[in-house]
Amino acid sequence: MTDLDAYLDGERPLWRGRPTAKCFILECIFNPLLFFALIWGAFDLMFILLLKNTPVNGMTSSVKGFMGIFFLIHLMPVWLYLGGVILSVFRQRNIEYAVTERGVYVSRGVFTKEIVFKPFTEISNVNMHRGVIDRMTDCGDITMTCGAVVGDARLSTVGRTEAIAIQDIPDYQEVFKLIRRLQTDIYSDTMYPNALRPENNPGYRTKYNPEDRY
Repeated sequence: MTDLDAYLDGERPLWRGRPTAKCFILECIFNPLLFFALIWGAFDLMFILLLKNTPVNGMTSSVKGFMGIFFLIHLMPVWLYLGGVILSVFRQRNIEYAVTERGVYVSRGVFTKEIVFKPFTEISNVNMHRGVIDRMTDCGDITMTCGAVVGDARLSTVGRTEAIAIQDIPDYQEVFKLIRRLQTDIYSDTMYPNALRPENNPGYRTKYNPEDRY
């Protein structure tokens, strides 16, 4: 049993899935830091080879050790990039998504575990996105904007926008349609209860029925 199974506690998932490993890892490899890491690594490598091939009389072992430590630290952007790529393998294995009649769950984390839940009543926008690597691997992303209201007794109430995403899944079209339908019906049914909240609400022309099986 995964952490998400324990969190659902008997709630029936309408869809569950994980990001496709190939797409997820390729996106981590070909990120904006790749170009910067290549330039940085090539620049340092040039100096390392130059120092190696240039005879320096009287260079002590302590100086050589200092130069080695210096370049190890100076190559930190390259190590960070490589570490992110390696870590992406473990991140992908620990990500799990679930869509239920209540909302969307995202379970993630490597060293620490986090489970994020957003009910459909807070989801205001549902969008589908496909990048270059998504199209190459026949996958897609679903991004959702969640509007929340925060207030203070001393201040006026302000709005706050958060986002949640289901990334790199092969059945993105079906999941997008499922979330959009549930979000539209449940959000409208909750915000516009024209029939004073009966068991099955015919108000606002919604099609939502708690007994339906999406």
